[in-house]
Amino acid sequence: MIDCTSTFESSSSSPITKARIRLTEPSTSLSNTTLMADTTSAPLSLADGEMAYDKCMCCSSELRYPQAVWRFRCPVCDTINDLKPRLRSQKTQSPISLRQLKRIVYECRLKEKAKKVKGTVDEKERERLYEPVERLVDVLFGSWICLNQSFGNGKETTLQDSGVAMEDVRDAYSILLNLPVNVIRAMMTATDRLLKRPCVPLSRPSDIKFFLMILENPLLTQHNFPAETKYHHSLLKRVFGMLSCLDNTCHQALVNWFAKSNTTQLSTLVNLVQAFVSHRITRARRSKLEMPAAYESDWKIASAARVMALLFRANHKSKNLALCEFYNTMVDYIHLMGDYGSWQSRSGKFAFCQYPFLISMGSKMQIMEADAKQQMETKWREAFFNMIFHQKAVMPYLVLRVRREHLIEDSLRQLAQNELDLKKSLRIEFIGEEGVDAGGLRKEWFLLLVRSLFDPQYGMFTYDEDSNLCWFNPASFENKDQYFLVGVVLGLAIYNSTILDIHLPTACYKKLFHQPVDLTDLGVFRPSLTHGFQQLLEFEGDVENVFCRSFVAEFENFGQRKCVSLLPDGAQKMVTNENRQEFVDLYVNYVLNSSVERQFDAFQRGFYHVCGGNALSLFRPEEIELLVRGSDEPLEIDELRRQTEYNGFEEDERTIVDFWSIMKEMEPEKQRRLLMFFTGSDRIPATGASNMHLKITWGGNVLDRLPSAHTCFNQLVLYKYENKKKLKRMLEMAMMESQGFYVK
Repeated sequence: MIDCTSTFESSSSSPITKARIRLTEPSTSLSNTTLMADTTSAPLSLADGEMAYDKCMCCSSELRYPQAVWRFRCPVCDTINDLKPRLRSQKTQSPISLRQLKRIVYECRLKEKAKKVKGTVDEKERERLYEPVERLVDVLFGSWICLNQSFGNGKETTLQDSGVAMEDVRDAYSILLNLPVNVIRAMMTATDRLLKRPCVPLSRPSDIKFFLMILENPLLTQHNFPAETKYHHSLLKRVFGMLSCLDNTCHQALVNWFAKSNTTQLSTLVNLVQAFVSHRITRARRSKLEMPAAYESDWKIASAARVMALLFRANHKSKNLALCEFYNTMVDYIHLMGDYGSWQSRSGKFAFCQYPFLISMGSKMQIMEADAKQQMETKWREAFFNMIFHQKAVMPYLVLRVRREHLIEDSLRQLAQNELDLKKSLRIEFIGEEGVDAGGLRKEWFLLLVRSLFDPQYGMFTYDEDSNLCWFNPASFENKDQYFLVGVVLGLAIYNSTILDIHLPTACYKKLFHQPVDLTDLGVFRPSLTHGFQQLLEFEGDVENVFCRSFVAEFENFGQRKCVSLLPDGAQKMVTNENRQEFVDLYVNYVLNSSVERQFDAFQRGFYHVCGGNALSLFRPEEIELLVRGSDEPLEIDELRRQTEYNGFEEDERTIVDFWSIMKEMEPEKQRRLLMFFTGSDRIPATGASNMHLKITWGGNVLDRLPSAHTCFNQLVLYKYENKKKLKRMLEMAMMESQGFYVK
């Protein structure tokens, strides 16, 4: 709590904390900044009952001040807070339109041309000619009321529409920035004055329109020299501070207004906030304090993060920008695990983990891997102490011994038997085969198990031929334990940083995160059905007579069509123009939720049994999907080559040059098959090929041996074959005919 009583003292014997705060006298003049008291004034005794408590409208600092004052200056951010807003009804300068601005500028330019006819016009003379524009912008940008009422689009301000003609605002800035420097200086000075004292608490959407206009100022993105950077960031910190302190209604309005921006406009706003956040992180890194202490109490960075959250919500509605546009690369350079620890401790201080959309995919994966490693080490220590103190022979790893011929049965049985050990590091042994699991056997086990579990013949999942994606089979005979164990397998893959060949749609991951799913999500993996729904919703004729549909859903049960009523007596209720939206909503809910409730609940329970935790909550559903499946983007062979090191070969040696040439010439399917042989997975990590570390090793002088691979280490063993043709033949034979640790 910050005391705003200057050197005022309470009537009690306990002194009040002193603060360098100045209280301004009540006055109807906007320009009056007469000080009622400062730190040098005589003590004033105030009873505790005469004190008020509130938060600063900019930095959100908790403040204590005498009830009698009308306004005070915050000691943290130096913003003047006006407490009794009588300004809403006061008359002020008339609103200004783009047309008026153009007219005044045009008149000044005519005078300038007339002067030039008579002789040259120096800069000072030119500035004097544009003084009418200077006075205009001083009034416009210095008055909260005037700016809010200017550049209107003819509509009332609502939660859906700001009432501001943003194109007119951008045109106005374009005009002003081509005028003499005195006009630009007046505009920036007036903006600074307004932000230091808006003169009214901002509580209604109509109060905050001026922020939209200020954020459009192109100068705020310019940082040509340190003084300019400092000045522009000083303006931005107040904008972000006040925006972040608004109530939920104003935030909802801002989200809706931002959502109407096009891709370029929204990207410009996001980059503006990103630049400010990066600047604050850079300052924090230069601080004498260690991370995260250097920034966790910085109200400026917290305010900017909250504004970015508004933009992120707006983008969630408009789908204009990719998720990666919100990643801030400077966040990768902070002490992420320290930030994660502070967030977990619920200290109440700022942490970037509160705003995970700022954290890149790679950094989130580092946090998850570190968190998983800590849990594995905890399990290892428990096993060790049980062995030492309780004489119990406890395996520090989760070891699964499976037969290839009975892979599903052996795997699911042992996972069920070791349910309490799933947090241990996973090791796989294939019975009857030699090999120590350093990661490669685990990759292969996941690959083969998932391929079997998701096989349509197994009956747990159904596939759509158009999208090649699978979904839970509502007619499955498998019990809930089977789906529970499938969820366990998915969680284990994430927990053990292994990519899976799973073709589940994004809707599955949204449901895992308890997010609602709708027709758009259905369209991803049932495009034909969704297209039919859209035709039904958009049909302009008589829906009942043309479509002849009742409130009944259909699904396939092992080759037979089954019908289920979406409502009681749904078969007797026909779909009409009036109730077609209800029909579509019920049908979508049936396909995505109610028909697979038993299967999905068990699957979700198994997933969270392994993978639940705070680290998982940092991810978005789209990121978890990418984390599980890896990236299916075309392989960048040159990028893979840059990430490869050589043992026994030189980079420019003929065998190596031929190898990469062969891989480039391959069809995409064969490229992925070779990558599978090389690394145990045909997909690159979610963070891209730049995070893969490959190794090619010379195997010796035996030229008739097939290439081999150590998938545990992403290592390929090659021989110096006599020509490119033989190298290609041996590679194709090895990758097409091999499985596990032997050749078929």
